[in-house]
Amino acid sequence: MSALDGLDDRQREAARALRGPVAVLAGAGTGKTRVITHRIAHGVETGAFTPNRVMAVTFTAKAAGEMRGRLRALGVTGVSARTFHASALSQLNYFWPTLTGDTAPTIVDNKVRLLAHAADAVGMDPDVGTLRDIASEIEWRKVTMRSIEAYAAARPDGIGRYDVSRVADLQRAYEKLKDERRQLDFEDVLLACAGMLETEPTVAQAVHEQYRHFTVDEFQDVSPLQHRLLELWVGDRRDLCVVGDASQTVYSFAGADARYLLEFAHRHADATVVRLETSYRSDEPILRTANALMRGRPGALRLRSVRSSEAAVSADPEVTSYEDEAAEARGIATAVVRRLKTGVDPSAIAVLYRAHSQSAEISAALADAGVPTTVLGGRRFFDMPEVRQAILALRGASVAPIEGGFVDAVRDVLRSLGFTAEAPPAGGALRDAWEARAALLRLAEESSEGTTLRAFTDELAARAKAQDEPALRTVTLATLHAAKGLEWDHVHLAGLAEGLLPISYAQTFEHVDEERRLAYVGITRARRSLSLSWARGVRDRDPSRFLQEIGIRSPRAAGAPSSGGASRGGSATRASRPPGNPPIR
Repeated sequence: MSALDGLDDRQREAARALRGPVAVLAGAGTGKTRVITHRIAHGVETGAFTPNRVMAVTFTAKAAGEMRGRLRALGVTGVSARTFHASALSQLNYFWPTLTGDTAPTIVDNKVRLLAHAADAVGMDPDVGTLRDIASEIEWRKVTMRSIEAYAAARPDGIGRYDVSRVADLQRAYEKLKDERRQLDFEDVLLACAGMLETEPTVAQAVHEQYRHFTVDEFQDVSPLQHRLLELWVGDRRDLCVVGDASQTVYSFAGADARYLLEFAHRHADATVVRLETSYRSDEPILRTANALMRGRPGALRLRSVRSSEAAVSADPEVTSYEDEAAEARGIATAVVRRLKTGVDPSAIAVLYRAHSQSAEISAALADAGVPTTVLGGRRFFDMPEVRQAILALRGASVAPIEGGFVDAVRDVLRSLGFTAEAPPAGGALRDAWEARAALLRLAEESSEGTTLRAFTDELAARAKAQDEPALRTVTLATLHAAKGLEWDHVHLAGLAEGLLPISYAQTFEHVDEERRLAYVGITRARRSLSLSWARGVRDRDPSRFLQEIGIRSPRAAGAPSSGGASRGGSATRASRPPGNPPIR
């Protein structure tokens, strides 16, 4: 069986491009991780790559773990598939003792706490919110490779009640305190690794001898610092493959710069460029909406659905307006309940929004409707006390003989911790704990025949390390940033109103464009159905300009009568639309 089996023509073209600079422009749902892993496997299969000489870099530990898992499934082991930070930290820890005769510095575990100590030293008393904002500014300064003086010139407005000179004073105090404690923060890891490669020829030579072939996922999110480190890793070699989608650049505020992807072919005149525009995720009506939103934007891909022949059975995205946010939340809850009654699993549904503050109203409405939810970005599954307690209890039970089957033994242990056959009411800690234990039981039921309690707990430990969390049978609530890289059958995108999406502080063309890309990310999370909504609220908001950009006329401007779609204090309104555009319900 070949590593090229199962790839479409464009994917196969990308996987076969093993030499020289390669850029894979991969739209949402077009199989970029599949292409990355099959390309590496094809390189190993043909002898072009030696696994331990391949460095595959991505942005999250979860994505790196998924990449390693897919490579193992293709029979490839030994590839260094890590995040930028994990790769840099590994090199620092390896070379630092040789260069300095001492162990590498420790890593700051809480930047805000250290900033608070530094603030005491300079006579400042910022609140926690200001400290967090300054911590973010430090991160931006470092990933954009600016000195404190250059930062002050670039960000002259200051933060909160502190002018820029005081913010600069605090940053200097923070750096001094960090040095005194022999610590590095997250960004220092990249800076120190880059500095080591630039100033120590023996280190650069060793790294260049070790790694010959480089792949970078999510290249649109690379910062100037990460790009510089990548240049130092690659050196004068040519085997660099970058994969990304400029339309999904949503971290510019944190230093990400899509120009590295957009200008890759100009920087490398002989680069092979492959465009992946066939989506295996979303139905055609959803992709029409996404394409309309990004029409004419730099690097935008024209997505088409592999399911286009079935498009007739897939409805156009729905757009609903409400009088206020409470009515919008109830309307979404009503639609979710209607969907669940058709037999859809709750885990196949997501409600997405721009800001965390929008989640409370939606979560409460869903709880009132009896729908269990999980807020993405909260506690990780394996960090939940109930899960830790269950794993410890299962490991303890594994030392004694079990009566009955393996699954029965797991169920008995979970029952001893309070698990019941009947789920508690939705909303609250009891239901959260029940859903977590139910997920553990489902993992046991899905385990291979002959699994033991000890083997099961070892598997759980491996999943925790790889951040491979089981799916809970709950509706997901998530910000658009947190939803990036995920997908659901049915997506409700809430708050498509001016001031929310685009958010109120997005005043420049560049900032509004970033908001547009966030909306695009939300739209392309949906596989089968997409519902869009907005509320006027007490601020008398207008519908988002993005609704008009995808060809939807404002419900308010249409002057249509109420359709009665919302309940208990709100009303939904309908607007006319040009043919082929999503309807207003």
